[in-house]
Amino acid sequence: MAVQPIELSAFLELSASIPVLDVRSPSEYTHAHIPGAYSLPLFSDEERKEVGTAYKQVSRETAIKIGLDYFGPKLRALVEQVESMNTKQVLVHCWRGGMRSAGVAWLLDLYGFRVYTLIGGYKSFRQYIVESFQLPARLHILGGYTGSAKTAVLEKLQRLGEPVINLEALASHKGSAFGHLGLQEQPSQEMFENLLGMEIRKNQFNQCWLEDESWRIGSVLIPQPFYNQMRAAPCFFLDIPFEERLNYIVREYGKASKEELINGVLKIQKRLGGLETKTAIGFLIENKTADAFRILLKYYDKFYRKGLSSRSSQAPAIVQLSAANADPDRLTQLLLTNLP
Repeated sequence: MAVQPIELSAFLELSASIPVLDVRSPSEYTHAHIPGAYSLPLFSDEERKEVGTAYKQVSRETAIKIGLDYFGPKLRALVEQVESMNTKQVLVHCWRGGMRSAGVAWLLDLYGFRVYTLIGGYKSFRQYIVESFQLPARLHILGGYTGSAKTAVLEKLQRLGEPVINLEALASHKGSAFGHLGLQEQPSQEMFENLLGMEIRKNQFNQCWLEDESWRIGSVLIPQPFYNQMRAAPCFFLDIPFEERLNYIVREYGKASKEELINGVLKIQKRLGGLETKTAIGFLIENKTADAFRILLKYYDKFYRKGLSSRSSQAPAIVQLSAANADPDRLTQLLLTNLP
């Protein structure tokens, strides 16, 4: 049995059933990785730095010897960690498909695992991801003012088997000043791109639904080539009365603590204006949540209208779909019955 180097396409195909082992350092993995990969670092961050410095400043041979000093004591632990995964085959990669993946692959092959390594390493995967944003996409955009239950409608569409890319789920943020509440920490920009790129590739030949988003979702940005396609795609706008949307938003965010809500208002105080910020915070302090959200909803409606006006001049006319309230089931049915 011998280690088998394979190209990215085969690597990703096998990853559906075989564990991917990322042998880069912990900080490299934490920053961004192939979605679903396990971290199996050959070196700690400090060890990697020392080896890299020796490679650049002394020689390749010196760097390898230092690496072996660190690698030797870890041999058994690395094998046992992979053994605990209850698999006979593994996919291994490092940054460029160099010495780190070669060392771990040699060890696991020696022990008896069937080992595949990624030609070009994680760097080749990143190139694949960046290229995905340039691919022609078939998109349907779900629009509507804040409080129109767009995310719930997307989730309903997905349950019905419709292809969906949930940008807010990938970004771990709902896009507003309160978008982080109840969610995990946002991924890095690179990790968000990895997640999005994989979704684009998965749905490349499907007519796919996405929510109408700003370029920025919390701290991450939608890659510009893909965002340009979103702005030129057909948009279906859920037109729901203001008071119904206000009720929906109060139900959605009203359970958050007073401190969290006030901090959310403060995040947009420059754009909201001093008087409106003071008034909204005052309402929150007095437990008048609906009155505070009424101010914020008017602000977000204005902000969203500005975004609609910036759609591509080549985009089809927006399809307006009016509904009495923000009921996700009825809105989904309305949406599907009005598709061209």
